[in-house]
Amino acid sequence: MQKRSLLKAAVTAALLFGTSLSAHADALETIKAAGTLKVGTETAFAPFDFIDAGTHAGLNVDLFDEIGKELGLKIEWIALPWEGVFPGLEAGKFDIVAGPATITKARQERYRFTTPIAEATVAILKKAGDTTITKPEDLAGKAVGVGKATSQLAQLTAFSEKLPTKVDIREYPAFTESYADLAAGRIAAVANSLPNIAFVASQRKDTFEVVLPPFGVKAYFGFIGTKDADHATLIDAVDAALLKMKGDGRMAKLQDKWFGATFETPDYVKEPAL
Repeated sequence: MQKRSLLKAAVTAALLFGTSLSAHADALETIKAAGTLKVGTETAFAPFDFIDAGTHAGLNVDLFDEIGKELGLKIEWIALPWEGVFPGLEAGKFDIVAGPATITKARQERYRFTTPIAEATVAILKKAGDTTITKPEDLAGKAVGVGKATSQLAQLTAFSEKLPTKVDIREYPAFTESYADLAAGRIAAVANSLPNIAFVASQRKDTFEVVLPPFGVKAYFGFIGTKDADHATLIDAVDAALLKMKGDGRMAKLQDKWFGATFETPDYVKEPAL
């Protein structure tokens, strides 16, 4: 009877141990076994991610191509609206978010960011030839487009509070829609990161101009993963690939390709300004 009880206890312990192991499978090992890294993003955030003649293009595509080579993985892209990106990550629909997203204190509490891939300071895009907006303070009382659920929205809202007349903030699910409204004269300006609007202005010099200086605080873009222990090795591996690219010049080459400029970025952002 005692032997039977001991055997039963041993079997139960083994089952519990096995369940524990399966519940804490290492994400990188699982991904490498499958041979594919699933990456979630929106495709309306040029020059990071956008559709060019029906093809997904941008800095993120090039960067993840290089990450895939470094890790020996194929890249599978999963496109969805920006407001669904973080819920999709938490639901396990993909392994990492390209985005990218501005690294903030609030986001760091919930997610783990990779080493920065570019600057994310916020600036203003206006119509070419518009003399009513020559500095950020001129946005007072004007209709300004900005992306929903973004750091740019939070910064524009905070900036608006300091002006004598609040900004008429218009939220857009995709920045491409805000640029279309700006070109059509339905809004006076768009608030977005300096790299993004610099790219858009360079592509349509007869339509848009960048208003300098930027009004946002110094910030950086990074890719996003979950903070759980299972995914730590995955983000470690992505970081190692990005830092290798930064060290051998590939990162700067791709930044120059897509922005026409390079950015000095820290290896890690431990204390975000936002």
